[in-house]
Amino acid sequence: MRTQVGIVGAGPAGLLLSHLLHGEGIESVVLENRSRADIEATIRAGVLEQGTVDLLKAIGVGERMVREGSVHHGIELRFAGRAHRIDLSELTGGKAITVYAQHEVIKDLVAARLAAGGKIVFEAADVSVHDFDRTTPTIRFRHAGASEELACDFVAGCDGFHGVCRPALASSVRTEYTRVYPFGWFGILTQAPPSSHELIYTHHARGFALVSTRSPDIQRLYFQCDPHDDVANWPDERIWAEFRARLATHDGWAPHEGPIIQKNIIAMRSFVCEPMQHGRLFLAGDAAHIVPPTGAKGLNLAVADVRVLARALVAFFGEDRHDLLDRYSETALSRVWRAEHFSWWMTSMLHQFPGNDPFQERLQLAELGYVTTSRPKAITLAENYVGLPFE
Repeated sequence: MRTQVGIVGAGPAGLLLSHLLHGEGIESVVLENRSRADIEATIRAGVLEQGTVDLLKAIGVGERMVREGSVHHGIELRFAGRAHRIDLSELTGGKAITVYAQHEVIKDLVAARLAAGGKIVFEAADVSVHDFDRTTPTIRFRHAGASEELACDFVAGCDGFHGVCRPALASSVRTEYTRVYPFGWFGILTQAPPSSHELIYTHHARGFALVSTRSPDIQRLYFQCDPHDDVANWPDERIWAEFRARLATHDGWAPHEGPIIQKNIIAMRSFVCEPMQHGRLFLAGDAAHIVPPTGAKGLNLAVADVRVLARALVAFFGEDRHDLLDRYSETALSRVWRAEHFSWWMTSMLHQFPGNDPFQERLQLAELGYVTTSRPKAITLAENYVGLPFE
């Protein structure tokens, strides 16, 4: 097999990159170790920045997102038993976020690629990348019991944190920055009407809690937990009691409750690999960086990465320019570290850390009070939350 860009991973980064390149007449092949059914059924949250929404609409894959997604013009910060709304649109000149689950984005991108005749190899096993320090890299894999080799001009590693592309870079050419948080998120899906029409971020002495929507009938909620806990320790009534306690306000607000149809625990970390390129191998999305979900940046960073990478590849194939490819890592990392800081800041302000004492609690409340009473501080939060402009 031969193509111009070999893409490892059919997550949002890999599929979007393939579709962006297709629009510019550049061939690609996407290799994915899971089945189509698996990637489309893996439920992940999805808060889409304004720039992500605009890009998906511009390339013709946003029709269902516009029809089924939920546009939010603000978020709520809740602490000390009171609610404080951050008006995202008013603070950012009309920008907003759209709640539309990541697996729905993947469904739309898969359908678009296949409708355009794109090549996606599902259930590609034993994938490995080779010779990316030369001008003719290859990707080896097994499919339907046979050994295959894909020759290409460039390799895009979009295969996530546990993928094969980042480890293919020798440790001598990469530096990894990691922070593992001493807590996780206990997440549920519940069959209930929306408790709120906008996301609620809650700081409480018992720990952080988040209320979000998934659809008119299904809601997604989280609370801070021990990352080593077991979902079996949490029967439904205990879960709802915890949400009621953490989300309580002085005016008697309570979440809408219903049957819980899914429970899981999400570990939390911050991670960055530098550089995001070596030779003709380029990393994008979770293969290069992870953010805690508090800032809602994971999917959006993947979109920003591949937008930069696609533009660089178009310049190379169309104009024989190398400069944008040479600067890919530098360009992408400037946004990555901004998002890492924002996600860390939101996490630090809203969560209870081991060893928190009354002094630290007062500092967090002071920070929240400043954010909700200072317009410049609120603008900082709003600008980062709806997404900084693309380069």
